[in-house]
Amino acid sequence: MMIQRLFISSCFLFLGIYLSAQVTVLKADQVFDGEQLKQNWIVVVEDERIKATGLAKDIVIPSDAKVIELEGTLMPGMIEGHSHILLHPYNETGWNDQVLVESLTERVVRATVHAKNTLMAGFTTIRDLGSEGAEYADVGIKKSIEKGIIPGPRMIVAGKAIVATGSYGPKGFAPHVKIPLGAEVADGHDNLIKVVRDQIGKGADVIKVYADYRWGPYGQAMPTFTQEELELMVKIANSSGRPVVAHAATAEGMKRATLAGVQTIEHGDGGTKEVFELMAAKGVALCPTIAAGDAISQYRGWNKGVDPEPARIQNKRKSMKMALAAGVPIVAGGDVGVFTHGENVSELELMVEYGMSELAVLKTVTAGNANLLDLKDVGIIKKGGIADLIVVEGNPTKDITVLRNVKFVMKEGKIYKE
Repeated sequence: MMIQRLFISSCFLFLGIYLSAQVTVLKADQVFDGEQLKQNWIVVVEDERIKATGLAKDIVIPSDAKVIELEGTLMPGMIEGHSHILLHPYNETGWNDQVLVESLTERVVRATVHAKNTLMAGFTTIRDLGSEGAEYADVGIKKSIEKGIIPGPRMIVAGKAIVATGSYGPKGFAPHVKIPLGAEVADGHDNLIKVVRDQIGKGADVIKVYADYRWGPYGQAMPTFTQEELELMVKIANSSGRPVVAHAATAEGMKRATLAGVQTIEHGDGGTKEVFELMAAKGVALCPTIAAGDAISQYRGWNKGVDPEPARIQNKRKSMKMALAAGVPIVAGGDVGVFTHGENVSELELMVEYGMSELAVLKTVTAGNANLLDLKDVGIIKKGGIADLIVVEGNPTKDITVLRNVKFVMKEGKIYKE
């Protein structure tokens, strides 16, 4: 009996050593914690969480810890607020052909590459707002990342965006031709309830609705759903603990969505002073997606830096200026997929160009996005937080472009780039 007890005790002792926590200490020139730049700080990671952070002189480092010293700025993994992991740039393949010609297999394979490139660029979380005709492939990609099958960022997914009958594409086909859409149609009280609940059941973390679209008499953007319809979708989604986000580019579409209680307005190009003041009063955030419009304008022939700015770019500058003046909360999200995955920093550079300071943008893409999108324990370096950490060359509070130089990536305590 004594021998048996000793054998069991030895097994547990061995198991305890084998399963002992891996402790990693990260040292860099400075630490941006999501709010402020800190000097002489270190970050101690145990398994997938931050065990301690603060001045190096105040923290006892375990003797068996792995110490990694890097030049540059240690900061939280960035959060992409508007992505389409299943799209690739329109100057490679038009949106219609991506939805109608590319196979689902090809699109998913492309998405796995996009996911890895996004993570390697320092974005450890993304909000993916629509599978664009790929059904619930985004849910499958999210689960594959969670299971460790493929590397990629943490994903918040919308599945299929909700659109009104007749409003969405692909378009340009004869009326008798039935084609698959890039989103899901829903109309009327009962159908709206059913579609929202069905999307939740199939794995959507957030419900995306098109509050307006380019279906006016002359192809201009016009509202799609009534305010009552939007309110209904928000009520159903919120009852499950999920937010609704709205694509909206017209003042009326933005107004209806804001009054209905959506979490964020995507794009907001046609916003007015009154609408932005309403958004600020209601706490509805704007995700301006500056980089998407910039990219599309260049695809259409604009020689940036040489030619005069197109009306689309001028309008975006005006809307962004009004939103900032009104105090609207800003989400950093570029509509990446319209442009290249892994080039997400383009949006942050343009946010600075359009009137925000480097520090404000840095806060936005970390702690700010986490707060506005209700993401817990990410976007900030604190004890107990998830160890999503990156190191970039230089000081991004002084020069936002250094965010392109990511030399270290850790997600949930696992190192993906060193």
